[in-house]
Amino acid sequence: MQIKAPRGTYDILPPDTGRWHYVEKILRETAEIFGYQEVRTPIFEHTELFERGVGTSTDIVTKEMYTFKDKSSRSLTLRPENTASCARALIEHSIYSGILPAKWYYIGPMFRYDRPQTGRYRQFHQFGVEAFGSNNPYLDAEVIILLVEVLKRLGLNDYELHINSVGCPQCRELYRQKLIAYITPVKDKLCSDCQTRYEQNPLRVLDCKEDTCHRAIAGYPTLLEHLCHDCARHYAAVKEALKASHIDFQHDDNLVRGLDYYTNTAFEIHIPGIGAQSAVGGGGRYNGLVAECGGPDLPGIGFAMGIERLLLAVDTVAGREINAGNTDVFISIMNDAYEPQALELLTRLRLAGIRAEKDYMGRSGRAQMKYADKLGARLAIIIGEEEIAQGFYTLRDMQSKEQVQISDQDIINSVKHRLAIA
Repeated sequence: MQIKAPRGTYDILPPDTGRWHYVEKILRETAEIFGYQEVRTPIFEHTELFERGVGTSTDIVTKEMYTFKDKSSRSLTLRPENTASCARALIEHSIYSGILPAKWYYIGPMFRYDRPQTGRYRQFHQFGVEAFGSNNPYLDAEVIILLVEVLKRLGLNDYELHINSVGCPQCRELYRQKLIAYITPVKDKLCSDCQTRYEQNPLRVLDCKEDTCHRAIAGYPTLLEHLCHDCARHYAAVKEALKASHIDFQHDDNLVRGLDYYTNTAFEIHIPGIGAQSAVGGGGRYNGLVAECGGPDLPGIGFAMGIERLLLAVDTVAGREINAGNTDVFISIMNDAYEPQALELLTRLRLAGIRAEKDYMGRSGRAQMKYADKLGARLAIIIGEEEIAQGFYTLRDMQSKEQVQISDQDIINSVKHRLAIA
């Protein structure tokens, strides 16, 4: 029997890992420029955390969690998202008693039992940010601007930013009752999922992807029309801040997000060029989450992006290929007798911070050049009989094919200069 990776999972192998490193580098650099620091939480948590934090009526909790019992019969769950885990860490380590807001980012695997499709897997990876401790609408705007900046740095300028306000528990409860009254006469026209959940969480009907549900509730009362004064003022401030920062957006009444903990600002970002499943990230404010998880009544806001879908967007929309090569310089020898000199130079290059490689398979000189191309090498250093006899190296630009002779004492500085390495 051939053992394969479980359905909905996959291996990330070289050179593809180079693409991941490139995107992760952009994500980390952008988050840190905005003042966010990395947090790493456990891959599994007590099941109760997600039931309380994410919400018992959500698809994640009712259908998608990987839950199991350990040897002490404790119910544990592989994390389906990381916001609840961050809230738990904030509470457990009393971060709220220090300097606020606490601004964190994370990169790591999440797990959901979902139907695998393009860019969606059962083990998938997310980048996200969380900011705890402030209800300032300009912090909402900062988080959204960070998300947009990530896309711009990846060359993804053709995006759509959708935003909405889902209000606070007080104004949303009044709206919930009105929405239930509107939906009840047409509930038989809804999909089976919406028929089951509409009384408990009717906002999920607005978020349904089935056309039949949207047609059935056409003309429904909107949340925007039922926001209380404070929520309306908060949402207006967020929109004005985005306009002042020249961030294009569109108000979307259907945008309510799929998790119970959201309040006030909600947002999603779409890349139309990657197909029907165009959302690459989204988030919002969750002012009741920390209290729901057993901590103080502390506000928060954040977002998460699927890295698989982000890579798909970069590949299909950005119009450029990520160079996943991990080699700057390739050393090519014309005779096996020059192996000692090649290894000595290889080590010198590496210790100088230059990514260097050589052949270990006994390839011919021509085959070594082809191999260097496959490795993505920008430069090649050729060691042959003439080079050994006269004490120099032949330095070859792999793109222009230009070759120059460089002395042994100058080779490191010359390579650094051509690679623009300080």
